[in-house]
Amino acid sequence: MQGVTIMLFAMLILPCMDAIAKYMAVHEGMSPGQVTFYRFFFQLVSVVPLLLAAGGLQAIYPKRLWPNLLRGVLLAAAALLFFVSVKYMPLADAFAIYFVEPFILTCLSALILRERVGWRRWTAIAIGFGGAMIVIQPSFAVFGLTALLPMACAFLFACYLFLNRAVGSADSPLAMQTTAGIGGTFFMVAVIAVGNGMGAVDFEPSLPRSGLGWILVIALGTISGYGHLLVVKAFRLAPLSLLAPFHYFEIVSATALGYLVFGDFPTPSRWLGIGAIVGSGLFIIWREREKRKLD
Repeated sequence: MQGVTIMLFAMLILPCMDAIAKYMAVHEGMSPGQVTFYRFFFQLVSVVPLLLAAGGLQAIYPKRLWPNLLRGVLLAAAALLFFVSVKYMPLADAFAIYFVEPFILTCLSALILRERVGWRRWTAIAIGFGGAMIVIQPSFAVFGLTALLPMACAFLFACYLFLNRAVGSADSPLAMQTTAGIGGTFFMVAVIAVGNGMGAVDFEPSLPRSGLGWILVIALGTISGYGHLLVVKAFRLAPLSLLAPFHYFEIVSATALGYLVFGDFPTPSRWLGIGAIVGSGLFIIWREREKRKLD
């Protein structure tokens, strides 16, 4: 129950990152690229003191440096795509489309790791992608290719989870978060330089325009760093099969934040798509749990 409680709290606060990113883009005029930079920079700033207190200077350097830096690059690229999408789209829509990630991860497992995926899970994957299309279709008509960015984000995050398997548990969660923050920060410096050089408005460098803006970008990085540490803590206290369904609580949090802060609320057709995505995802989680029991 302690693990479930921590997980629910993490799912409650993590969508605040995306609400802050949308607020900074819409009301503070900050580009999503710059917001993503601050997300990783202040994540790094917030986590390093805790890492130093826990293990000293030697704890900063991970045993597997390059894979952990690559984790940060993948996570930064995924966050950038998501922050660009929420600048233009309602939070609930972007989250619903993003939650095709378990379907992509299952497909990658079947194609790359040759894991056996039965017809029931393939059917659930097809229904889940169908639900995503229901959400994407009206958004695509309004926003164009931007509506596909959460799906691209989901693909990159699935690759990030794959890499997590490769990195394993050689390093502590704090060391992994710190190194990912370094990788993500330097990646975003390069992306902003290239994007701004090409004249892309979503990559313009800038400072927050107000005191509130500074508070929000610092909170953005802090929520990112400690929110994901809470998820790691939850998975150490309770089994994956129990906690995985609670990921979908993020859609509830995102919908509430979207309505309270921006006045966005999903239409009935979008709720149908969201229901198909969540239902299919929960079925895949259940089938994975049943498969492990048989193994």
